[in-house]
Formats: sequence, C-alpha cells, structure tokens
Amino acid sequence: MPVPATHQRRRGTVHRSTPAVDIVIPVHNEQADLETSVRRLDAYLCERFPVPWRITIADNASTDGTWATARRLAAGSERVSAIHLDQKGRGRALRASWSASDAPVVAYMDVDLSTDLDALLPLVAPLLSGHSDLAIGSRLALGAQVVRGPKRELISRCYNLLLKAALRNGFSDAQCGFKAVRTDVARALLPLVEDEGWFFDTEMLVLAERNGLRIHEVPVDWTDDPDSRVHIASTVAADLEGVWRLVRSFAIGRGRLPAEARVSGQADPGRGNLSSQLASFAVIGVVCTVLFALLFALLAGPLGPVPADLVALLACGVANTAANRRLTFAVRGRGGVARQYGAALAVAALPLVATVLTLWALGSAGVRALGVQLLVLTAVNAAATLGRFALLRSWVFAPVRRP
Repeated sequence: MPVPATHQRRRGTVHRSTPAVDIVIPVHNEQADLETSVRRLDAYLCERFPVPWRITIADNASTDGTWATARRLAAGSERVSAIHLDQKGRGRALRASWSASDAPVVAYMDVDLSTDLDALLPLVAPLLSGHSDLAIGSRLALGAQVVRGPKRELISRCYNLLLKAALRNGFSDAQCGFKAVRTDVARALLPLVEDEGWFFDTEMLVLAERNGLRIHEVPVDWTDDPDSRVHIASTVAADLEGVWRLVRSFAIGRGRLPAEARVSGQADPGRGNLSSQLASFAVIGVVCTVLFALLFALLAGPLGPVPADLVALLACGVANTAANRRLTFAVRGRGGVARQYGAALAVAALPLVATVLTLWALGSAGVRALGVQLLVLTAVNAAATLGRFALLRSWVFAPVRRP
C-alpha cells in the first residue's frame, strides 16, 4: 500500500551521512508526554548508541497539540524528524514512516518508553549485520524482567497462546511495542499487511515467519505505563478479528511473497520446518488432551470407563487430524483426504492401545477412583502423541514424491 499522499514531513538539518537506524515513535494525542520522551530518548542515543540514527515522530491524526510539539522538536534538532497523517492508526503511521525512510534499518517504540532502552542496540545489531530480517523485544522470553498488573499479564499471555494455536507462530511476544526490521524487508512485506491499527505488527511478524524470514528475539526489561490509554476491549476484539482473517487467508493459500519480492537470504518457507511443526503439534495436542479429559469425565459415568475412552479418543482423533492437516503440515485441498484421515485414525491406535492397556492394568490393580483413572490416562495419552507426530510427519502427511 503506498504512503498516503496527505502526509507531511518536517525535519531539521539531516545527518551528513544517512542514518543506520530510523527510530519511529507513533503518536496520537500524546502532547503531555511527547517532548519529555523524545528528549530522554535523544539524550540516551547521543550518549550510548554507537551507530548513526534518527528519531522520527509519526503523528497519526492527533487533535491536541501533539503535531505542533512534534514540529517544534524536529525544527530544533537535526536528529529528529516528524511526519503527520490525517488518518488515525498506529499501523498506518508505521507504514508511512517506514516506507519513506532512507535508513537501512527501521524500528519503532512506544512513546511511553516502557522498554528499557539498553535493549535497543541488541535489537538492531543482528539486522545491521545481516544476520536477521526482523527483531522483536519480548517480555515473555527467558531473561525478561516485566513489571505490570495481573490483568495485562493474563491478557498478553492468553493472546500469544491463541496466536500459537491458530497461526502456529514461533515468536514469543507479538505485542511488545519495541520492534525493528530491515527496510528492504519492510518494503517487501508491507503490501501484504492489511491492518492499519494495533494488529499491524503482529500481522507483519506472522507474514514474515510464514515466508521464511529470520526473526531475532531480545528479552527486555519492561515497566507497564499506568497511564496507558489503550482500550483493552476494543483492541482485543480487533486483534481476534485479525487472527481470524489471517487463518482464512492462509487457508486459501494467500500471504506468500511473490518471487520477485523475495529478499536476499530468505529461506524457503516450505512446510518441512520441524521446529514450527513441533510447536503447532504440541499446541494442538494440549488442546485435544484437555478435550479428551473433559469428554472422558463426562462419559465415564453413563458409559463406563472403556466405552468412554473409545468415544473420547475417536472424537479427539478426528479433531486432531483436521487441525494438524491444516495447521501443522499445511495440507490444502481434498486430494488424498480420505487416505490421510484413514491413516491418521489408524495411527490413533497407538494411544488407544496404550490407554486400554492402562485401564486394564488399573482394573487389575483394583484402582476404581475416577480421579486416579483420569490422571493416569491423561498422562499416558499425552506421552503417546510423541509417536503419533513421527508417524504423521513421515507417513500420513508426508509430501508426495513424484518421479
């Protein structure tokens, strides 16, 4: 999508050399905090950041004095520039500023500077060296230090688990407002990104990973801004809508970069990525294991343990096969579907035999307590899924080799 023609740019004297990193701060009605945050960031970069840089304030349709403040800051420093868009949207602001940037690496951070700025150099260094294509700050990676309320912590973790279940992504934190991308990669990906709001960078990351691009994660120290004006309910609703849109889009084969838009060093995104498949299989397995436990608990009373086990396994086997066919192994269309479902249900004999033998052993030992049966069966069923994965990958959903 082209940069809106209505945007305006104001800057002081440009660096004698092109900046290596263009750090964008998207803002909407941030008059109260903008100047303090920009001056703090500027002071930090002058003292601690060893590569040429620029700060770009991206104002998206502010109705207070934000744009006037941005223009004043840009006019007063050769290190600061500002753009203004007449339409609201964080994604729209990033699209416009990144598309127009002359720096080889573009980044963004939230105006509240919740992320410790010491993470900035580790964020952009792999991009400047060519090691990675995108980089994200993660509040959920090992080593991160996060201070925030339980409500936001729960929402963040649930959202990222939902992403993994629905889109089988490998990155840990989609929402942290601290990201960077090589500019050539951004320009290749931006035409695929539809969202113009808060879901913009999540969508970009999912598309990047789907196309085999390399995403570097940096654990960050992050302190929640108690004055945050993000409307949680509407943001969550928009994010869920975005996730569903991507699921539907990927199901019909969209979301791939055209061959002419591929960036240097991009990996083949094919469907043989073992780590991605394992992550997706694990999430689907957890969901189906919980579903199995619930069905067994509901049916064990009226049907008895063995019939309840058989019915629960059959229902979960069908659901598991459908989910893994579509999400884990990226199989599309109806070709071979009967064989695949038949083979997958045959593979389900592994946990079936294991759990039936377990029930027999429990019965022989005189164990009749539902809680004990449920606990043991759940553990055995979960362990048996490891063998199922190997068979599904190597046999059931293996790509057809044509002579």
